[in-house]
Amino acid sequence: MSRRRPRSARLRLAVLFAATFLLLGTVAVLTTYLLASHVPPIAVARLVHASGGTTVTFAVPVPPSAPRIPARSIHGRVRLEPVTGVVAQQHSADARALLLISWFVLAITAVIAGALGWLVAGRVLRPLRAMTDKARTISAGNLGERLAPAGPDDEFKQLGDTFDDLLGRLQASFEAQRRFVANASHELRTPLTFDRTLLQVALADPDATPGTLRATCEELLASGREQERLIDALLTLASSERGLARHDQFDLADIAREVVGLVSAQAEQHKVTIAAELAPGPGVGDRALVERLVSNLLDNAIRYNRPGGRVEVRTGVQDGAAVLVVANTGDVIPADEVDELFEPFRRLRGLRPAGDDGHHGLGLSIVRAIAASHGAALSAAPGEAGGLVVTIRFPASGAL
Repeated sequence: MSRRRPRSARLRLAVLFAATFLLLGTVAVLTTYLLASHVPPIAVARLVHASGGTTVTFAVPVPPSAPRIPARSIHGRVRLEPVTGVVAQQHSADARALLLISWFVLAITAVIAGALGWLVAGRVLRPLRAMTDKARTISAGNLGERLAPAGPDDEFKQLGDTFDDLLGRLQASFEAQRRFVANASHELRTPLTFDRTLLQVALADPDATPGTLRATCEELLASGREQERLIDALLTLASSERGLARHDQFDLADIAREVVGLVSAQAEQHKVTIAAELAPGPGVGDRALVERLVSNLLDNAIRYNRPGGRVEVRTGVQDGAAVLVVANTGDVIPADEVDELFEPFRRLRGLRPAGDDGHHGLGLSIVRAIAASHGAALSAAPGEAGGLVVTIRFPASGAL
């Protein structure tokens, strides 16, 4: 079966332009013809010399309401005779000739209009053809390319900008998927190897007892719980980087108050004091993800603190934006290492394997991903006396 050739938008525009011109021209010609046919002809009279037979015909403009011109004599041998029938026939013939000539001229002009429409349509559609050619060269391997349409801010540029935004989201999704696969394979390989080694050692031990086998099973269960937490963190990171699926109303003060209550026991265990100043901070987004963001920030602030240290949590509104600030005391952090803390599997002192405390170096990277998915601005800076100060500004309600 032969593939049907796609229709050309340029040809359709040219035909539409010519057809519109022909239709409007036809209306104009018919209107002119109808108006001209209802205009009474100019009265024509014939002057005849009685003796010599000399005849002179001349036009005399006579209004339609004027009385009919009678035949009469002028100076005896000269008479004036009106001519009516011949004039009416001539008027009708002239109107028909005008109609035919107008149609002929209109047909030629319509052809010219179609050719001009073809040229104009080609020029108008040139940016669209350029974007189409550029889009054909973009694939999963070069999603960083953009159409970047130039020219005035018209419909074509808006279409190109929308397509570029789509490419940006696709690129972010692809990169999030690649990072997820790389992170998962990197972090899961070691515990799986550890579990396999435990089983091999237990099975190879000829003197294994129920007690040693039970201890091995308990170690495997602990390792499984650790892997569950890791997988949960990886899934949260991946879902955050894909963007929002919900847009609910929330209050940062309510979320922070709930999270502070949940981590208070952890803070007491680490001998850390939490000071909260919670003013209303309304926002829009995924409440569950925002709760995870606040929880990760407080968990990080508590774990990377010192005994007798302090964690400050503040919420409120600044310039119409809901603001969350989490600051803690702790070790001094070099300013040039702050950004690295928000990379996956990074810790305060560089790359390290996951320890026994359940941390995998994903807490702050999840915070950054959630903030980005909400269109929130995240900034972090070392504290004056050590520790870290993290500020997140969510867009005003309804800005998403």
